[in-house]
Amino acid sequence: MAALLAGAATACGHPLRDLGPLPPRYSGPPLAADTVVSELTAVLAQEGVAVEREQSGAGGRCSERLSGRHAPESVNAALKAAFTRARTEHGWQDGPAVTGSGAMTLTKGNWTAVTAFPGEPAQGLPAPVIVSLTCTDGAAATVTPTAGPAAG
Repeated sequence: MAALLAGAATACGHPLRDLGPLPPRYSGPPLAADTVVSELTAVLAQEGVAVEREQSGAGGRCSERLSGRHAPESVNAALKAAFTRARTEHGWQDGPAVTGSGAMTLTKGNWTAVTAFPGEPAQGLPAPVIVSLTCTDGAAATVTPTAGPAAG
């Protein structure tokens, strides 16, 4: 059995070599959580979408969440306009495509932001708005938890 395994290992090609750590999936310096939260909160507020930063878990966690509510008849247009503003005014880029057409993604540095277009809320209720942020480098995610309404 050992001879069979040794023969298979040498027949499959070169042994694996350690080439070191993979380069980061982003370029430039890593961005702090406070920076990306501030930028996205501001662009959403400029489009009339007030969101609050939800309390993060442990310090240094690599995810953030912004949530709020907006008028259902204009929420989709406001989210599209805010993401366009983030690209043009703050250097965010289109993120990876999300399956289905009900979501948008942006990337900047070590962060990815995702939001989904809300479905139809119950009659007379505002539409929920959620923007999820995740980073690719946990060490860069300096978290300063805040709880308060967005300026706008």
